[in-house]
Amino acid sequence: MKLLIVEDEASLNKVMVKVLKKLGYTTDSAFDGEEALDLYFENNYDLVILDLNLPKLDGMEILTAIRKDNAELPILILSARSDIHDKIQGLDEGANDYLTKPFHFDELTARVRVLLRRNASTSGAKIEVDDVLLDTTTKTLMVRGNSVALSKKEYGVMQYLMLRKGETISAGRLIESVWESDRSEMEKSFYVHMSTLRRKLPKGFIKNVRGQGYYVG
Repeated sequence: MKLLIVEDEASLNKVMVKVLKKLGYTTDSAFDGEEALDLYFENNYDLVILDLNLPKLDGMEILTAIRKDNAELPILILSARSDIHDKIQGLDEGANDYLTKPFHFDELTARVRVLLRRNASTSGAKIEVDDVLLDTTTKTLMVRGNSVALSKKEYGVMQYLMLRKGETISAGRLIESVWESDRSEMEKSFYVHMSTLRRKLPKGFIKNVRGQGYYVG
């Protein structure tokens, strides 16, 4: 998953990059409004973390520009503006969430996970890769026309991987997104579910890149 962090305070930007990269996210950083829009139009992002008080272009102007181009991209406003009217304006202009400074990084990463998960669940009712069809509306899986029963965790893994066809996803990212728990606590459970899931699918459908993670397609 690739995130754009728009924050002019260099020290805070650096810490956010460090925290999010540790969780497996790829990040780009912008330190003013013009740089933010340049990066946005040059790259494909899964989520934008957006400060409001920025040099050159205000965060609200960036929000408006992004929403004119993309109505679905999750945007998390991160701002020292704590007045309720600022929050309402940000949400009315199209932000998906609003977090005021100062904040705890655990809350930031939790909100990022929620927004990414919510966006993934609405990114298309049916996802088809080769002979495998996942219906995100009914939460059902079809393999070569036959229904395959999945547990809640298995479904979560399938949805995450199929929505990101061709992208190698680390075990840590899958645990963060599907289990919503710390990797060290849920790693054993993850590998058990992954082993069971792979046996339900055509051989080699979920591929493993040693030391990097899993992908489909």
